Amino acid sequence: MIINPTLLDFISYMGTTLTSLFAIANPISTIPIFYSLTSMDSRCYQIEQAKKTAINVTLILIVFLFIGSYILKFFGLSLAEIQIAGGLIVGHTAWGMVTTKQMLTQGERQEATDREDVSFAPMALPLIAGPGAIGVAISQGTQAKQLVQSLGCAAGVLLLGIIVYLCLILGKPLIDRIGQNGIGALNRIFGFLILSIAVELIAGGVTDIVKKFAPSLL
Repeated sequence: MIINPTLLDFISYMGTTLTSLFAIANPISTIPIFYSLTSMDSRCYQIEQAKKTAINVTLILIVFLFIGSYILKFFGLSLAEIQIAGGLIVGHTAWGMVTTKQMLTQGERQEATDREDVSFAPMALPLIAGPGAIGVAISQGTQAKQLVQSLGCAAGVLLLGIIVYLCLILGKPLIDRIGQNGIGALNRIFGFLILSIAVELIAGGVTDIVKKFAPSLL
């Protein structure tokens, strides 16, 4: 059976966007924080907050996906430079996960607890759709040269939003079953994988810059 190349392009960009964003956004690691911040709220309100968080994450990443190229042009940046900067930010985030660094400081946690609505801050931004995820969205959007590729990237972001929602509404049994230690172990595993993605981003950016300014070195 011959598969339409356009469909393959769509699936490829959707898959790449989803896997890259899922690893970096790591919604599983935010489950304990979500239930800590909404522990005094009803189940219905928790579900509402989970839905709003997923919508906010999707909107933030979609916006940067489609305006990313204009941001680069406005500041006179190249994709290679964004890849290196994004790789450094992602690497910093991943290192914090591997070394079990707190995702929120005590002050940030207290401020978030005092809020009635935590779906935008801190859940969507900066915990899930943080600088690393935004950097990936910009990078993917810039690499998508055709409409079908851009639509594939957008579909990947939408799927991530659905996964975020499912993780948050189904997360309570997961916490009860594997406990905080289990979540911490998953967090470190994701951190290691994300470090690998960071290295790939930085290496790709450096290679592109060397090709541009000193091609004879390659």
